[in-house]
Amino acid sequence: MPLTGRCHCGRNIFEIDAELPAALTRCTCSFCSKRGHLYAYYPPIQFRLTQGDSDAVYRWNTRLVANHFCSTCGCDIYADSPDFQSDGSWDGKTRRIAVNARLLDDFEAADWPVTVIDGKNLW
Repeated sequence: MPLTGRCHCGRNIFEIDAELPAALTRCTCSFCSKRGHLYAYYPPIQFRLTQGDSDAVYRWNTRLVANHFCSTCGCDIYADSPDFQSDGSWDGKTRRIAVNARLLDDFEAADWPVTVIDGKNLW
């Protein structure tokens, strides 16, 4: 059974054909830390936006990461980003979807193990 989630107002709904990762990720970069993100990472093929007529995109700095959020309620939904490794490297082609785990249905993200990435100093 896929994981499902939605923004606060319900205009954007998504499905993930996978299980929860062993740990969520918290990044210390300026954007993620200000938004309070807890991410679950998946290959793009496993993620599907099933409803979303108010999805907006924010790109910053290198513009390599597309941060998708609801333009109605403001919830950050997911980011489509390069598949950066823990040292900040990237193969130049592989991408991943970073889902805001706080939006998953029937899931308390704060109770899940968290891995911290030092985004403040990596990029």
